[in-house]
Amino acid sequence: MAEPALKADERSGSQTLRAQLALRDLVLSGQIKPGERLSELAIVERIGVSRTPVRAALMMLAEEGLVEAVPSGGFAVRAFSDGEVLEAIEIRGTVEGLAVRLAAERGVPSTALTPLRDLLSRLDAVVAAAPHEPAAFEDYVDLNARFHREIVALAESRLVERQLERVMTLPFASPSAFVMAQSQMPEALQILLIAQDQHHCIVEAIASREGARAEAVMREHSRLAGRNLALALRSKRTFDLVPGSALIRLRGS
Repeated sequence: MAEPALKADERSGSQTLRAQLALRDLVLSGQIKPGERLSELAIVERIGVSRTPVRAALMMLAEEGLVEAVPSGGFAVRAFSDGEVLEAIEIRGTVEGLAVRLAAERGVPSTALTPLRDLLSRLDAVVAAAPHEPAAFEDYVDLNARFHREIVALAESRLVERQLERVMTLPFASPSAFVMAQSQMPEALQILLIAQDQHHCIVEAIASREGARAEAVMREHSRLAGRNLALALRSKRTFDLVPGSALIRLRGS
């Protein structure tokens, strides 16, 4: 008798995940606006799942920080100020900084750094190609995300990884959030060169067991995203390329 119950639980979990992903897409794409009240019945009709998975999905998005409970009951889509975006980036940089300091202080075998050095070489090639190949920025997004994941994994701390996962549920806090917007900026190559030099410095600091230096460079590296945010604000077309930009409420808007 346990097997049908297990299958029912699996179906329920699948429906909740489907509702969560569909709702997140509606929120991040701006199809549901910041401040808009989320009606469970309307969502049920819109995404085609029952009310229970929708309710569970809303609670998950609230945990992620994309929606918030309202005093009268239910949930509404959150809006983020540009200051809050900078805070999210700062938190991400602080946690990543802790990760690389832990890795450096504990010591990382040279064999464990080999995949990172290979990624650095591939990133070097992408950066070199960027002035001539617009598609290079798309390659950079993927490789940069991999670099950040692997460098954090060197800390071997699930607690650190969980905190990082939490802040990066906000898409504009991720290491690659501003890369495609950056590709439209006159300063694009200069920023890429700085970022890539910092990548090299972080890996070398870890290899040399210089924890304080690794942490400081990583935190400074994250602040490039703050510079990119300021540059992206100059143009709506550029700003719209930032993941989750529909949730960001700018001053004066």
